[in-house]
Amino acid sequence: MDEPITPMPPAPTLDPRKVRLGERLFSDKRLSRDNSRSCLSCHNINTNGASTKPHDVDLSGAKLPLNTLTVFNATHNFRFSWEGKYRNVGADVAASLVNPRIMGSDLDTIAQKLDLDPAMRAGFFAAYGIGPDGDNIVDAIVNFEKTLVTPGSRFDRWLEGDSSALSSEELEGYREFKSLGCVSCHQGVNIGGNLFQRHGIFHPLASPDPAILRVPSLRNVATTPPYFHDGSAPTLDDAVRRMGQAQLNATLTDPQVKAIVAFLHTLTGQYRGAQVGGDP
Repeated sequence: MDEPITPMPPAPTLDPRKVRLGERLFSDKRLSRDNSRSCLSCHNINTNGASTKPHDVDLSGAKLPLNTLTVFNATHNFRFSWEGKYRNVGADVAASLVNPRIMGSDLDTIAQKLDLDPAMRAGFFAAYGIGPDGDNIVDAIVNFEKTLVTPGSRFDRWLEGDSSALSSEELEGYREFKSLGCVSCHQGVNIGGNLFQRHGIFHPLASPDPAILRVPSLRNVATTPPYFHDGSAPTLDDAVRRMGQAQLNATLTDPQVKAIVAFLHTLTGQYRGAQVGGDP
C-alpha cells in the first residue's frame, strides 16, 4: 500500500539492563535539583506520555512557556522540542536535566546523588561496568525513551492490510486529511515530527511565538489535549477547525471535521499491551 504514512515499527532490541536502568531514572526525583520532580512528573507514560495541562510548571511553580510534548514515539522525530533546538535524544535529555526551570540540576550532582544509593550504583555497574556519571545517566534514559513507541493503532493495522480496521467515516476522514493538504506536514512514520513549519500562514492560529515550530507528531493525538504549542485548543474538534483556517485557508464543514477527528482517533497505539491513554 503506497501511502504517505507508514506503520510504527516495534521497539528496537536494546540492552535490557540499560533500558531497566533508564526506566528507574525516568521516575527518580533525585534527577531534579530539589528532589521534587522526575521526568515522569510531566511525561506520564501511564497515560499519554505528557500531561493534561495547557502548561506544566517550573520548579518555582510558574507556568512553563510551552505545552508539554508527549514522550511517546519522540525518538522518531528528526529534531527535539517545539523549536527543534536539539538534534538527538541525548541532547534533549541533557538539556532538560540542566534547564534551571525544568530539573534545574547538573550531571555531576545527579551522579553523586545516585552513587550514594547501593542499588542504583549496582544497576550502573551491571549496565555500564562503572558507577553513574553524566554520560551513562543520559544514555540510560535515552535507551528507555527508545522503547517508548506505540505501534498497533487501528490505522497501522489498516496500513498493514486489515481492511476492516477502519470504519467508512474514518476512511473518509483520512481521505479529507490527504485531499485538504494536512498530510503535507503530517506524514511519515510519526505522522509529523520530520520538518519545520510556520504557523498562522493564512490566519492566526495560537500564540505568535515561536513563529516557526517543529511539526508535532499526530500519533496518539486523541489522548493529548489540550493542543498547540500554547495549549489553547481544548479539543480535537477545535484544533482541526483552527488548523484548517490558519494553515490551509479552509473553513471546514461540520461533516469534514467530524470525519477528520474520527480518523485522528484511529492513530492511538498501544504501549505494553494496553491502549495509550484510554483513547477518550
